Amino acid sequence: MIKIYAPASIGNLGVGFDILGAAITPIKNKNLGDIVTIKSSKTIKLTNTGKFSKELPTSIYDNLTWKAWKIFCKTIKKKKNVHIILEKNLPVSSGLGSSASSIVATLVALNIFFKKPLKKKKLIKLMGMLEKEISGEKHYDNVIPSYLGGIKLIISNKKNIYQNIPYFKNWFWIIAWPGVKLSTSISRSVLPNYYSKKDCIEHSKNLSCFIHALYTKQKNLAASCIQDIIAEPYRKQFLKNFDQHKKNIQKIGSIAYGISGSGPTIFSICDNEMTAEKVKKYFLENYIQTKQGFSYICQIDSIGVRKIGKKSYETI
Repeated sequence: MIKIYAPASIGNLGVGFDILGAAITPIKNKNLGDIVTIKSSKTIKLTNTGKFSKELPTSIYDNLTWKAWKIFCKTIKKKKNVHIILEKNLPVSSGLGSSASSIVATLVALNIFFKKPLKKKKLIKLMGMLEKEISGEKHYDNVIPSYLGGIKLIISNKKNIYQNIPYFKNWFWIIAWPGVKLSTSISRSVLPNYYSKKDCIEHSKNLSCFIHALYTKQKNLAASCIQDIIAEPYRKQFLKNFDQHKKNIQKIGSIAYGISGSGPTIFSICDNEMTAEKVKKYFLENYIQTKQGFSYICQIDSIGVRKIGKKSYETI
């Protein structure tokens, strides 16, 4: 038996549409990611558990973990029957890399269970292919951070799929999911096919300045560059009182604010825990719309996917 945990992630980070992503973990010992257990079985079996398991497709053939098993077997050119148990801890269509977490945990668990027939680069490519089934395009900005941890710059060429990006370890990332769904396909459908020269220049300036600031350890400059020119102006219509929340948390002390992935989760960055607690409280009181909604203070997850042992997590 093998048991694997894959953390939640923030795609885009506001400034890096489709090319930046970060793995996150709550600061107070809370699983914010899916867990997949693989057991021996004479036939392929799938069991869904966890808080958000009822949101998953009822047919096994529509489940991402089954699709991950299918593509894994096809790649190694051998059918390997197993019992897959998915503990669904992330809400579907939340903007927290829910599908990526399930994909990463399943593929890594299968690969370990069968003595690692696939190398890291091949696993990453399979992860991207499975993400394509959801959004229509191959994306790595959630799967790679969830798999490898940290902040990743997605390059997607033949020799280099990603690069590691430095980050500020004392930044606190507050995420808030309102408790409602927003599909990736809907979020992408409102984006324009073409952007003005002015917007392209502004986006390039912000992204290059952000990367430069991370490498040169300029916190204030990095925070000021987290401006979303590409998606936020069009997607914020789906997020209740988005602009007003931005103004209010800036007054509290937030240094950056944006949409996590395609939404409806939003994120804020603070440079101290006291301010982060105040922002979290604000989100709980003003952004959460259902009983299922939540807000957590997180930091960047430097590890990524890991094996769950009898007493604790084990790095892979």
